[in-house]
Amino acid sequence: MENKQSIETRHQDAMCTNEAEVQHPFWHNLKYLVVGIAFGIVFVKAEIISWFRIQEMFRLQSFFMYGVIGTAVVVGMLSVWLIKKYNIKTMSGETIKFEDKTFSKGQIFGGLIFGIGWAITGACPGPLFAQIGSGFLVVGVTFLSAVAGTWVYGYFREKLPH
Repeated sequence: MENKQSIETRHQDAMCTNEAEVQHPFWHNLKYLVVGIAFGIVFVKAEIISWFRIQEMFRLQSFFMYGVIGTAVVVGMLSVWLIKKYNIKTMSGETIKFEDKTFSKGQIFGGLIFGIGWAITGACPGPLFAQIGSGFLVVGVTFLSAVAGTWVYGYFREKLPH
């Protein structure tokens, strides 16, 4: 039987950099559900979940999706800059920490696998839920594949090149 200290050490090692230390009741997560639903509606109305739009992007036939992705990158960069410049905290008052990332060849392989899957299925994790919510139930196969892929990665993570 493990002692309490080794369990706490293992928990700290597995903890995300920005994992919240403040524990909230489960209903505090409802705000994320509301934002997720609104985000899904925006995805549907903007045609970001359209398989045809995604195919246009991968065939270099349309700028639309590149514009959406480029806008998201710019908004993300601006947001990180503002958080760092003004030391913005989370809604519960915790400091947001940014740590430098180290490059590994596994990121190239993972990106290629992700991109190929995205091109074949016409779905990535964000729009996947909006597609299912819009009634494209065949995307359930893609969802189950994504869950299985995540599980396989987690299972073999220590043995993979990082």
